[in-house]
Amino acid sequence: MEKTKNYIKETISIVIMLIAIWLFKAYIASPIKVNGDSMNDTLYDKDIMILDEISYKFNDIKRFDIVVVKRNQYLIKRIIGLPGDVVEYKDNTLYINGKELEEKFAHKQTNDFKVKVPEGHYFVLGDNRTNSSDSRIIGSIPRDEIIGKAELIIFPFNRFGIVE
Repeated sequence: MEKTKNYIKETISIVIMLIAIWLFKAYIASPIKVNGDSMNDTLYDKDIMILDEISYKFNDIKRFDIVVVKRNQYLIKRIIGLPGDVVEYKDNTLYINGKELEEKFAHKQTNDFKVKVPEGHYFVLGDNRTNSSDSRIIGSIPRDEIIGKAELIIFPFNRFGIVE
């Protein structure tokens, strides 16, 4: 009888632990892999990151956040333009609403362009501007296609840490 009680206790503990892991992964954070070179030199192909889905349910999206966009596939890009912004690149310099902004993370070589971000949308770019399919090609991203923020690299271990 004692063996049966211990077995039931162990089984219940394991089931609770598995449910907690599933809930954490499904609703709070899950791993996501970087595919491609569009975020070099910030992120690299095959880096594994933690996708924080819950913070965006309670916090605003901020300029320069690294986010995961769900289109036909998952895309990892950087928020450049917020709803209503005018985003302009001129002579490899970023201007938001006419004001020059410094980008420490980007390969700044890109063709000149100017776009107004629609309300409820965001303008995203890869840090490796010469090799990125981003809002210049796919257009502005509706809020509901941004599924979370990615700021923690967990693999490879020598790159473990928070990225900006």
